[in-house]
Amino acid sequence: MKLQDIQASLTEQDSTLPPVEDWHPDYCGELDLEIHHDGSWHYQGSPIGRRSLVTLFARVLVREGEKYYLVTPVEKVGIQVADAPFLVTGWQRQDGHLLFSTNVGEQYLVSDEHPVQLLTDKVSGDLLPYLLVRRNLYARLHQNVFYQLAELGMPGEINNTRHLLLSSGNYQFSLGLL
Repeated sequence: MKLQDIQASLTEQDSTLPPVEDWHPDYCGELDLEIHHDGSWHYQGSPIGRRSLVTLFARVLVREGEKYYLVTPVEKVGIQVADAPFLVTGWQRQDGHLLFSTNVGEQYLVSDEHPVQLLTDKVSGDLLPYLLVRRNLYARLHQNVFYQLAELGMPGEINNTRHLLLSSGNYQFSLGLL
């Protein structure tokens, strides 16, 4: 399986996500593609420099258990992900809510639909905030974003444990333990 074969089988019709949940192709093996801890995508050890290609592949990324796959209507290939497949690289306030931007150009309004959860970073072992973006896929908050948001946080309690809390509209979440 080659990267070009997967690219050729995908077409960018519009900005909506393809219905990968409805696709059940046969597993075709592993592809030498890895998403590094810093959010960069590498094929056969070399960085993928074309942002449009990374964005295209990000749209068909799925997670089953702890394994990640690129899925097309006709094939499913395994890839390696060091931690989370995406990074939250920017944020802004929008009508009292937080709008997070990822390294693949997607934006998500922090809410019950796209919650921030404290999860263990698979590389560092630290408990860090991650945004649920879609289909059981997470984006870890980049260190710069974390520090910017931490300045806005307020101490509070969740289940009798001290946290640094932040709100997005009526949704409240923890940036970490205090």
